[in-house]
Amino acid sequence: MQQPDRVPLKRKLRSQRLSVSASKMTIKRQLHWSLKALIATVAISFVSVMAFLAYDLGRSFTGFDPGASRQRIAELEQQVQQLTSERDRLSIIADAADSSVNMERSAQQQLALQVKNLSAGNAQMKDDLAFFESLLPTATGPAGINIRRLTLEMAAPGQLRYRFLAMQGGRAVRDFSGTLQLAVTMSLAGKELVLLYPEQKSAQAARFKLNFKHYQRVDGVLTLPAGAAVKKIEARVLQQGKIQAHQSANL
Repeated sequence: MQQPDRVPLKRKLRSQRLSVSASKMTIKRQLHWSLKALIATVAISFVSVMAFLAYDLGRSFTGFDPGASRQRIAELEQQVQQLTSERDRLSIIADAADSSVNMERSAQQQLALQVKNLSAGNAQMKDDLAFFESLLPTATGPAGINIRRLTLEMAAPGQLRYRFLAMQGGRAVRDFSGTLQLAVTMSLAGKELVLLYPEQKSAQAARFKLNFKHYQRVDGVLTLPAGAAVKKIEARVLQQGKIQAHQSANL
C-alpha cells in the first residue's frame, strides 16, 4: 500500500540532480606579475636575436665588411693628402710663373715708354731742325712776327694740345713782348661756336704771355667743354691788343 509514495520521491530526486548539473562554476587562473615579466623578457630577447640575425644576413649578402671599409677610408685619406701636396706644388709653380709674367709685362711697359719718349724726342729734334732751316732765310728777310708749324692733337678726351713756333724775322734788335690768343671753332650741342682762350680775367692768362727775341716754342693744353668736337684752331700773336701774326690748323 506504500508503493504510490515512491513515485513522487523519485521525481523529487531527479529534479534535484537537474538543478545541481545546471549550476556549473567557471574557474579562472590569474598569472603572477613576475611570470608575466619573464615571458615579456623572453619575447623581446627573441625579437632582438632575430633582428640581429637578419641584419647580419643582409650585410653578408651585400658584401659589407667593416675592416675593408676602414682600409678604404685610410687609402682615400692618403690620396687626399697626395692631391693636396700636388695642388700646393702646382700653386707655387703658378705663382712663380705669374711673377715672371708680371716682370716681363713691366719690362715691356718700360720699353714702350722709352720708345714713346724717344719718338717724342725725335719729333722734337725734327721740329728744331725745321725751325732752324726756316730761320736762315728769315734772318735776312723783312722784320715781323711769324707763326710756324702749328700742330694740334687730342691729348685726352676734352684735352686739346697745341704746338707752334713764334718767330721774329729780320735783324731784330728788341725783344718781343706780347700775348697769345687761341680761337677754337667747335661743334657743341648741335651748334657751331668759337671760344677764345684765355678767357677774360682768367687765372691762366699768365701762361699765354710771349717774350722772346728771335723765337719761342709754344706748347700747351686746352680744356674743352664736355661733348665739344673741335674743327679748327687759329693761333694769334697780339701786341697791345693788335694782331701781329696768325695761323690756322684743322684737327
